[in-house]
Amino acid sequence: MNRQNGTRPSGSGLVGLLAASRAHPRTALPTVATVVTTVAALYFGREVFLPIAVALLLTFALAPLVSALKRVGIPRLPAVIASVLGAFAALAMFSFVVATQVSDLAQNIPVYQINILTKIRALKETGLGGGIIARLSGVIERVGQEIERQEPQLPSATETPKRDPIPVEIVAHEKPLEVLQNLVAPLLSPLASAGLVIVVVIFMLMEREDLRDRFIRLVGYGDLHRTTQALQDAGKRVGQYLLMQLVVNIVYAVPITIGLWVLGIPNALLWGMLALALRFVPYIGPIIGALLPLFLALAVAPGWALLLWTAALFIVMELITGNVIEPWLYGSRTGLSPLAIIVAAIFWTWLWGPLGLVLSTPLTVCLVVLGRHVPQFEFLDVLFGNEPVLEPHARLYQRLLAGDPDEATDHAEEFLEDKYLFEFYDKVAIPALLLGEHDRMRGVLDDEQRRLLAGSAETLVANLDDSAQQEAEEEEDEPEAAVSGDDKAGERKASERKPGEDKEVDEAEEVNLPDGTGIAVLCAGGRGELDDAAAAMLAQVLEVQGAEATKAGFADLEPGGVRRLELDALDAVVIGFLDRDSVKHARFLVRRLKRRRPKLRVGIVFWSETGNGDRQAASAEARDLNADFVAYGMVDAVNGTLSGEPPVALKLAAKRRPPRRQPARKKAAAAVAG
Repeated sequence: MNRQNGTRPSGSGLVGLLAASRAHPRTALPTVATVVTTVAALYFGREVFLPIAVALLLTFALAPLVSALKRVGIPRLPAVIASVLGAFAALAMFSFVVATQVSDLAQNIPVYQINILTKIRALKETGLGGGIIARLSGVIERVGQEIERQEPQLPSATETPKRDPIPVEIVAHEKPLEVLQNLVAPLLSPLASAGLVIVVVIFMLMEREDLRDRFIRLVGYGDLHRTTQALQDAGKRVGQYLLMQLVVNIVYAVPITIGLWVLGIPNALLWGMLALALRFVPYIGPIIGALLPLFLALAVAPGWALLLWTAALFIVMELITGNVIEPWLYGSRTGLSPLAIIVAAIFWTWLWGPLGLVLSTPLTVCLVVLGRHVPQFEFLDVLFGNEPVLEPHARLYQRLLAGDPDEATDHAEEFLEDKYLFEFYDKVAIPALLLGEHDRMRGVLDDEQRRLLAGSAETLVANLDDSAQQEAEEEEDEPEAAVSGDDKAGERKASERKPGEDKEVDEAEEVNLPDGTGIAVLCAGGRGELDDAAAAMLAQVLEVQGAEATKAGFADLEPGGVRRLELDALDAVVIGFLDRDSVKHARFLVRRLKRRRPKLRVGIVFWSETGNGDRQAASAEARDLNADFVAYGMVDAVNGTLSGEPPVALKLAAKRRPPRRQPARKKAAAAVAG
């Protein structure tokens, strides 16, 4: 089992936490003026920026094709021209077929209108929806009358009544040149934009390496590695998105076309091609692509069966595509959160219209990749990316500090699907409590917040009782593995996988936790409520290992409370401290417990962000504290508690000799002499 989820900061205790905070600097947000200026430039300069954006995305999409043609021996210029002309020829053919199908559909509209009216009459006759239809018709009629109605104006005394004007119709005979101009003028703007995009794409593909070098010189000359990675990541993500989305849309559109043709829906090829194109628009595109065939199914046949079969066809294909084909071919390679996709669609549609809606996802992908690799734009990745923006321990600390242990339990159970309980406490929960201890020492965590944090943490531990019990039962059901060397029979290997876990294992990170059957342990906090919560986590892990673990609060270890503790039936007492500067207090607690019962094993745990390790320093500190063991993480704490080694004898401090008393006669003589 991989015990690490990511890179961990170096150092110990608060030093490690400070190192972690330095590794993740605060994200700088842009000023309002910068955002407004950028959006205004994109909006008012859309005639310039929109063709460039289209050309940039087509460059990302065609770059792999150009590279493939170059690898087979075709020079760059012919490869670029062939790729661009092939792509635009496919788009032109697509547009021609759609236009032809639309023209054919327009000729049959009167027939479809008759079928719709027949259905409405049938609804009225059966009484279904009659009231709704009547109300809608009345509303439409009143609105039309209001639009056509004009306010009457009374003539003034000096004005003579005006007669109604006689309508005059002027018939003009247009010249052939004017007719041609009226036909060509609406097409000039789209054709000019398409030609401009083609030219820009050709030059971008021809000068791709030069443009890359210029971009690096402008934004990342001081960090070539990061800038190169950003460019490669952007090209890979956008290229894969466009290619995989095209494949998914084709796989989706072909069965739709065949199904509509089998059902008898007119112009099935048109609806299949529209479904292919509209599916590039996230979320709402498939809905729009399904509404038009559904409306046509309502108009074609007099009954309702065709409408239901058409709806079933779209629903089944959407379920298969979304749950089977997309995860297999496409997955979540865009790196965008679902909310970001919706927000991006709204923003780019408002900015650049319907074409902006189609371009919204790939453009936002480019922005997220830029924010992922360029520190100045990190806020884009934070706002729109799908990666967690908080470390797991920071995320847990925030939930516990907000008094929401239920959501914290949900995150813990997700973690426990692939990991063990001791790993969650060692990697996530204890570091979260260390953040709380750090805030307490800085004076930013008041007493009420500290108690809320500790109470939420203990509720989290209680919520995980079922998971701990299930893990303990799984351990008991597993056959005893043969162990060799210094491994003891019954030891549990933490690297043994749970179902669904990653198959790669670093053998050097195997952890052996001993069996605690028959060992009674008391886990206690050292100096505060947060220490008590950490002790509850350790006690639960010991119970999973088979030990009989009980808990005690830090107040129970006061001089008066130690006398009331039942220590006779215990084999060991483990005291945990989140504050690393509690060495003197730990020494006093060891001495009190050892005096009560000399044969008791007493261990001290100084919880650390870096966790386990540095056994030599732990042994030296244990000798200094007169403790049986000292640990810095969950694994070493469990190993030290359940090791079964004999207790260390209490080393009493050397007694100082009292001052000699002078005899009474010598004192009197000295007084007389004085």
